[in-house]
Amino acid sequence: MLFAANAFAQTLGPPDATRAVSAGATQDYRIGPLDTLDITVFEVKDLTISKMQVDASGQILLPLVGAVTAQGKTTGELSSEIARRLASKYLQNPQVSVVVDEAVSQKVSVEGAVAESGVFELKGRTSLLEAVALAKGASKDANLHRVSIVRTVDGRERAATFDLDAIQHGTARDPEIFGNDVIVVGSSKGKEFWHSIVEALPGLIIFQYL
Repeated sequence: MLFAANAFAQTLGPPDATRAVSAGATQDYRIGPLDTLDITVFEVKDLTISKMQVDASGQILLPLVGAVTAQGKTTGELSSEIARRLASKYLQNPQVSVVVDEAVSQKVSVEGAVAESGVFELKGRTSLLEAVALAKGASKDANLHRVSIVRTVDGRERAATFDLDAIQHGTARDPEIFGNDVIVVGSSKGKEFWHSIVEALPGLIIFQYL
């Protein structure tokens, strides 16, 4: 079934971890489980905490505030939530800063016909073109017309295929990459390569071929 490249976001949607977050803030990094945060409450030393790890359920536990859900929020959204809770009972106009010290959960796998395949950390908003660059770019035998993003949505693996050559030339949209996405760059041996992908992921739903 054929879909236009710019229909990817509407068709596939964001991954499960970010689905509940408002679409208007998707440009910023989303905090995930096991990320490490530096939380500063200005002029309140006892409430300033370095290297606080988000637990496996996506929450942090703060003095006075208690448990706060950090998963899926940007640092700005989490700062505002902590400040709101402090202001409701304890402080007047608290100034809160949250910085991601180490991003553990937000990583992307880049495989296939690239110079250096592997798992890479996402730092801020990352596009498909930027993610392939993390793997030192496509290899000489890459088929840039067949680059797929595999993503878990509603508990199932789904994929959409893009023309990276068109993206490089500015004639197609460069889609956003989320944590835990898998990018597969096709090779000139296209049939063998894609058959191996389907065999490895038998439940995969292919949404788009270009």
